[in-house]
Amino acid sequence: MFSTPFILSFSLLLSLPIIFFLLAPTLNPHPPPPISLPDELDDLRLFHRATTPSFASSHLSSSSSPKIAFLFLTNTDLHFLPLWNRFFRTAKTSHYNIYVHADPTVNITRPQNTVFDDRFIPNAKRTFRASATLISATRRLLATAILDDPANAYFAVLSQYCIPLHSFNYIYRSLFTSKNFDLTSNSDPESSGLTQYGARVKYKSFIEIVSKEPRLWKRYVARGRFVMMPEVPFEEFRVGSQFFVLTRKHALLVVKDRTLWRKFKLPCYRADECYPEEHYFPTLLSMQDPNGVTHYTLTRVNWTGTVAGHPYTYKPKEVSAKLIHELRKSNDSSSYLFARKFSPDCLRPLMRIADSVILRE
Repeated sequence: MFSTPFILSFSLLLSLPIIFFLLAPTLNPHPPPPISLPDELDDLRLFHRATTPSFASSHLSSSSSPKIAFLFLTNTDLHFLPLWNRFFRTAKTSHYNIYVHADPTVNITRPQNTVFDDRFIPNAKRTFRASATLISATRRLLATAILDDPANAYFAVLSQYCIPLHSFNYIYRSLFTSKNFDLTSNSDPESSGLTQYGARVKYKSFIEIVSKEPRLWKRYVARGRFVMMPEVPFEEFRVGSQFFVLTRKHALLVVKDRTLWRKFKLPCYRADECYPEEHYFPTLLSMQDPNGVTHYTLTRVNWTGTVAGHPYTYKPKEVSAKLIHELRKSNDSSSYLFARKFSPDCLRPLMRIADSVILRE
């Protein structure tokens, strides 16, 4: 006759494979490698240069215009390059700059005879989804754009799956001169004031910041229950889209940060709850300058039917003028300016309606 302790121990032993099977999806058997020390030091040198006084401030004069820095983060070819090329075709070169961070471990086609020529930054490094490498890549883009041109006043982060929803001129006017684009700041009389150079005296960064989300606690403890303390208490932890439009002031704030970065670069032990790129930027800006940001994004994303953390992906048969008009609708601003996520084979139908719908003034 077997004793009760023996039976319990034997039952527990038999149950271990079942427990492992049930937990396997939540554990991270192959976590991305940590950011190497050489890469970290290389970034720190870049960030230090970008935040020195000679580069940190904007040096606009009466003869120069503020620019939008378009920052593309990609690990594949730029699927909608022809559409973006047409988008920039009508823009003044004195109004924008383009920077592309392409994963150097991937064979990515470098475009020729387009506005993207020579716009791939040389210090790009490998990126992994749902890892701190995406934070580093974005900070790298911001720092490079800060150093490159003191006229860069807004910094728009995009991916290879993003498309514009309006013409360049519409987007430029919305960010720099429109008095009523931001519907949430109508009560602020200063927000509509203009400088002598045609840009608002006060303008905010457009970044989504959400404080109430069902899975926020699980995301917070993904590295361990107390790992984020004391720098990031749970009450200050935020979530939001990693695609945003920052002012130069906030781009510098992101590049200067060392304190929160030390926490967010730590690896997670839960793969299904680890999306540091969705938390670092909204948490940092919410803690440092909550009144200087809009708390909403200008990039429309459809989270209906999300799969494995990916948003809904539009297919070619769905592309239409009706879809574009629907994607533009926003409760916070006059319109969304960008949208994602579109499958690469959407290019042809998008180009068919580019001039008549998407880029029409």
